[in-house]
Amino acid sequence: MVRGKTELKRIENATSRQVTFSKRRSGLLKKAFELSVLCDAEVALIVFSPKGKLYEFSSSSTHKTIERYQKNEKSLGRLNRKLNDQLTTEHLKEEAATMTRKLEFLEDSKRNLLGHGLEASTLDEIQQVEEQLETSLSKIRARKNLLFTEQIAQLKEEGKNLMKENADLRKRCEMLPFTLTTVPQEEKDPERQIMEVETELIIGLPETRKRSLLTLL
Repeated sequence: MVRGKTELKRIENATSRQVTFSKRRSGLLKKAFELSVLCDAEVALIVFSPKGKLYEFSSSSTHKTIERYQKNEKSLGRLNRKLNDQLTTEHLKEEAATMTRKLEFLEDSKRNLLGHGLEASTLDEIQQVEEQLETSLSKIRARKNLLFTEQIAQLKEEGKNLMKENADLRKRCEMLPFTLTTVPQEEKDPERQIMEVETELIIGLPETRKRSLLTLL
């Protein structure tokens, strides 16, 4: 009769769990002892019970085995880091080679699009270049039309704003009162003002004119 597989999960009953722990612990310690004797292996086993009680087995010394394990772990860590560095370097080299191939392909495509290096190209390759040029031209025209449409819309909006400002200025001008300012007669005819300066005419000999001027002063 075939024995069914036991599902591995936590035993809920505390008594059954303690009994199972004792049995399995004893069997595990026995297997560790047998492994160390039969195979001349250095074995160290540490088990803590659910209540924190320590059970251990060591073929030589637990502390020595742990120190040996730690040294070996450091060596393995350095080895793993070295392997990781090598893998990283190889990965970077592969990426660099891939990028170099892509750049070469792009340079060739650029020369072909400019019409250079087509002498050795086949008919299919020339047709591919032609299709690429047509696609690029279609995209350029679409972008150009979009920019023109945006600029036209912007100019229309600016025109509306200017018309609105013009209408506002006209309304303000119509609301201002119309006044006439009169200019004084003197300001209108400055030549007349100059002509009205008081003058005195004296006729006679120079000496007589001189005396008359002194008398007036």
